[in-house]
Amino acid sequence: MKNIINIGIPSKGRLRKDVLNIFKKKKLKLISERGERDLIGSIKSKSNIKILYLHAREIIQRLGDGSLDIGFSGFDLLKEGEINIQKKINLVKKYEFGKATLVVAIPDPWIDVQTVADLEEIAFEFRDKKKKKLRVATKYPNLTKEFLFSKGVTQFQLVESLGATEAYPFTGSANLITDISSTGETIKSNNLRILKDGEILKSQACIFTSKRNSKKKGVINLARLLAK
Repeated sequence: MKNIINIGIPSKGRLRKDVLNIFKKKKLKLISERGERDLIGSIKSKSNIKILYLHAREIIQRLGDGSLDIGFSGFDLLKEGEINIQKKINLVKKYEFGKATLVVAIPDPWIDVQTVADLEEIAFEFRDKKKKKLRVATKYPNLTKEFLFSKGVTQFQLVESLGATEAYPFTGSANLITDISSTGETIKSNNLRILKDGEILKSQACIFTSKRNSKKKGVINLARLLAK
């Protein structure tokens, strides 16, 4: 059906509740046959709109390939995406919720490491004395690599995080991490410390549209309504 508008909403996580409140405030009643666990929904009296509950990362991918017309996700996930995907997505609005910062955090006992530049010295020590590369656990490989390279840190190996990233240094899976943090408390509670200049990116919840589908009837007006 050509005129169906597909909207992506995070299926879980820090953004979902606030995004659902946007629809509530606009008096757009979301309907799901099986409740919160449903992956597909609709809006009451709006037969031309389909709601898809997806992982926030998948929403970015689907906006890029055009299978979603409108989507809610984090600015961090947009910037983590490949450049060719980013170019296919319009940022409509940044909201005042879902605020967090992607940071570099190290074990607190590393007292001689205060800045990102200090990491390069540690990296060379690992290489020369331990014959290993400094391992960085992250769910943001593209942003992490770009940031560290920009700071002159080149001797490292990225480790894909599949769960609680802050635990990786203490399981021996990595030496340090980059992670998204709202208050820094989780990082501190795991005996980690954010570097003084370790801020990679500030993020918040956003509404996006797919450039490919921007001329589809009703997409722009609906996105503007949700962005007000």
